[in-house]
Amino acid sequence: MPVWDDLVGQDRVQAQLAAAARDADALVTAAAQGAEAPDAAKSKMTHAWLFTGPPGAGRDTAARCFAAALQCVSPDRALGGEPGCGFCDGCHTALIGTHADVEVIRTDLLSIGVKETRELVRRAQLSPAGGRWQVIVLEDADRLTEGAGNVLLKAVEEPAPRTVWLLCAPSLEDVLPTIRSRCRHLTLRTPPVDAVADVLVRRDGIDPETAAAAARATQGHIDRARRLATDERARARRAAVLKLPLRVQDVGGCLKAAQELIDTSGEDAKQLAEETDVKETEELKAALGGGQGGRMPRGTAGAMKELEDRQKRRRTRTQRDSLDLALGDLTGFYRDVLALQLGTRTAIANEDVHDALDRIARASTPESTLRRIEAVLACREALDRNVAPLLAVEAMTLALRAG
Repeated sequence: MPVWDDLVGQDRVQAQLAAAARDADALVTAAAQGAEAPDAAKSKMTHAWLFTGPPGAGRDTAARCFAAALQCVSPDRALGGEPGCGFCDGCHTALIGTHADVEVIRTDLLSIGVKETRELVRRAQLSPAGGRWQVIVLEDADRLTEGAGNVLLKAVEEPAPRTVWLLCAPSLEDVLPTIRSRCRHLTLRTPPVDAVADVLVRRDGIDPETAAAAARATQGHIDRARRLATDERARARRAAVLKLPLRVQDVGGCLKAAQELIDTSGEDAKQLAEETDVKETEELKAALGGGQGGRMPRGTAGAMKELEDRQKRRRTRTQRDSLDLALGDLTGFYRDVLALQLGTRTAIANEDVHDALDRIARASTPESTLRRIEAVLACREALDRNVAPLLAVEAMTLALRAG
């Protein structure tokens, strides 16, 4: 199947990327045959792209699909076929992450620093090892520090002839103005719920009823919908979060609910990181020559300490991500409450807790619901500013009660 089949509900973006891949293919083919290069001024291909869109829109997927199309070596291209067949060696290895000329950078930490970015820039200056383009996919461009962004800027300003930068971020404001002004910008939209349900059934083998419920509950967020449909723990966590609005009736209930939310996100982070941490630690010990009984050679304590610090930072980000997911569920809950209060025809996302929605809707006003939504958003902003998570969540639960 074509590489674009993984890009859900993004027809406009797909058309633009497919056109660029055609022009990129013509450029490389002309160079290989010693023919005159196509007119660059008319080409839809450029050396730097910026993909933005809401969570779950598929920014990373779009970048990887485009990277695969750029590396497509299908013989059908010479007969007028579209790049991005999905079957050739170039497409397949790019999609599964083993292509020598496609570097995908994602971070499980809170930021990407200067050191890592300099290594990326060095890589970007190399000619393709065997593919048609040297493609750098930076999935978390919004996590670049200011110093790292300045390092990246020069590489984007003066790229190597066959290097393409694909940057992904939630919005334009998350990227330095000097960088975004040198990129072609593509905005992705939240995929329709029906399209997400269809891909869960078609690609992941999930039964239609479960797929539809998960897609509706996550409002088109593909990755979250897949996890909700396949992970019992994720469903239990969401169910617990959606009970919170009914538990903030007094100050004691607010504080207890906040503590439980923090504890749950911390446990999520611990479980997700545990296997990775153990594997990384054992691999580093083996690489450093660790002996039986856990004894390490002299001079290796610094490397072990660096790994421990990295793992701690990763757990912090995982906990923040888990909290953010819970806050997203809360926002969706109050959105449904507001829809009931206003009598709109907007589809209810959390149909499985309709009784709780109806109870809150009858006991409050649309104005108070809006204030509660603002309290949840304020909590997310506080976490972005590195406010202590417990303090931020306690302030939110107290505001939910006062609302």
